[in-house]
Amino acid sequence: MPTITESYLGGLRVECVHEQSGTKLVTDAPTDNKGKGESFSPTDLLATALASCAITTMGIYADAHGLDVSGATLSATKTMAANPRRISSIEVILKMPDRDYTEKQKKSLENAARACPVHHSLHPDMEKKLTILWAR
Repeated sequence: MPTITESYLGGLRVECVHEQSGTKLVTDAPTDNKGKGESFSPTDLLATALASCAITTMGIYADAHGLDVSGATLSATKTMAANPRRISSIEVILKMPDRDYTEKQKKSLENAARACPVHHSLHPDMEKKLTILWAR
């Protein structure tokens, strides 16, 4: 059984269905590539995947070690290149909640974020920058 099924709706829009949950999302081509920019573009989803994978992997580590990372916020910025059109870099900025993490915990949490499967699945030529802003 597929993980995701998709239907082309026309007008450069695609409806995607996560088969296990039934959750749907629609992608739209970006305005700089003939789209309306009314939803996530496929490349937006890739940047989103990297950011959410980093915090999820960090959360898995935190749960296993009695730490709390709830309240963390992230932003992801992608930069496009041409010839061929592709993502040349993704910058993720992670703002951690105000907790009294030790330096060892901070390093371990950072290592967990950088070990996420999406990070390891992306082409090595794509720049992947992760900045963690600690409240303390």
